[in-house]
Amino acid sequence: QVQLVESGGGLVQAGGSLRLSCAASGRTFSNYVMGWFRQPPGKEREFVAAITSSGGSTNYATSVKDRFTISRGDAKNTVYLQMNSLKPEDTAVYYCAATSFAIATSPTFYNYWGQGTQVTVSS
Repeated sequence: QVQLVESGGGLVQAGGSLRLSCAASGRTFSNYVMGWFRQPPGKEREFVAAITSSGGSTNYATSVKDRFTISRGDAKNTVYLQMNSLKPEDTAVYYCAATSFAIATSPTFYNYWGQGTQVTVSS
């Protein structure tokens, strides 16, 4: 059974940092592009960041560029999202996703999804 499990969410003050992790199991995700999306309260799911299977290429939403960093673990079945300088508008449920296609910013291209982890940034 394919599973993506996120962890690391929580409550943090504005300006603080959090590191999200996503562990993939059930198949080899080393050849998959991995991405992070988020869904703020009352809004649609939006792209945050993505990384290629090799880890050599990344893409970020404009709103998080220079504050967030996506990376992969050595085994390539784990992906991280380091979030710095957090803002209240970063409050959302954060989802890990995987796709067998190229880096994509639309959630429709992603085949597998985690259950999400809540990130709340207080002002």
